[in-house]
Amino acid sequence: MMNPKSVIIFAFALSTILSFASCKAKEQTRTEFVFGTVCSINLYDAGTPEIQDEIFSRLRELESILSANRDDTNIAAINRAAGIAPVKAAPETLQILKKALLYRDKTDGAFDPTIGPLVKLWNIGTDSAAVPSPDAIKTAVSLVNGKNVKIDEVAGTVFLLEKGMRLDLGAIAKGYAADEAARIISNHGITRAMIDLGGNIYAMGEKATKKPWVIGIRDPEEARGQPILSLPVSNMSIVTSGVYERFFEENGVRYHHILDPKTGYPSNNGLVSVTIVTPVSINADALSTSTFLLGIDGGMRLISEVPETDAIFINEKKEVRVTPRLRDKIRILDNRYILVDQDSARQ
Repeated sequence: MMNPKSVIIFAFALSTILSFASCKAKEQTRTEFVFGTVCSINLYDAGTPEIQDEIFSRLRELESILSANRDDTNIAAINRAAGIAPVKAAPETLQILKKALLYRDKTDGAFDPTIGPLVKLWNIGTDSAAVPSPDAIKTAVSLVNGKNVKIDEVAGTVFLLEKGMRLDLGAIAKGYAADEAARIISNHGITRAMIDLGGNIYAMGEKATKKPWVIGIRDPEEARGQPILSLPVSNMSIVTSGVYERFFEENGVRYHHILDPKTGYPSNNGLVSVTIVTPVSINADALSTSTFLLGIDGGMRLISEVPETDAIFINEKKEVRVTPRLRDKIRILDNRYILVDQDSARQ
């Protein structure tokens, strides 16, 4: 089971359709458990069982290649051979890993695909989650170093140079999978669809009324809370990383799953969620974690370098800060939350 990304996003349009659709529409919506999470694809009037079969077959294929928590995947084989020998990599592994390493460079290591030792150590999201010893954390942190990943393009191999290193692409793989689902859908000439991979949303086209989809972002302090803001989107991926999706408590302290590879502990910079809005889902996935770890100022700088990309930051004080293009589009639905200017946001 792939380590799922923390997302706290809710699509108004998708929810309405799933609740009130006709029998015919329900046949065009399929929901299955893939990537360790509930995934739903709605193809509306253009959907067929055959197209849904093709999409979910591809999703399961990607899981069988990319999961770090199964013993039979390409990623697992690369991890077992860490410090021993290069391993032949699937084309998907190479493509996603190269993108992940690019974000590692862009974030000076805040985003790092070799975070596997820390993820495995903390085990957040499992029954065995517990605060590790300082020595264990120190050892795990020493193994997190994307510079020790060697890719041989000619041979098509990946080599983790140090024994004990582990790749974990859980912060980027579902974005790639959403892009693949969108590609398959587009290849069939379908222009209107809603892809939901455990909260990684891709809103293709627009509603039947020729208006944008309206996406609602849930309260980051409530696992199943009501939307606190909404945003119109079309042909966009929307991915959220937040601290309340997966966590555990020990001695009265809450520990969330967004681990800082530099400290070895859950990030603690005052943010509770970051939502990314961009046309390419693999970028949305990687950026939601990257910007969360960088904080508002660093995250804003990173977002400014990626074309057609916007972000929504929410901090512990319930202040909402957005990139300029979203300011006139976003709608606050909960008066406990306040939209603030960049200069007035406080962490």
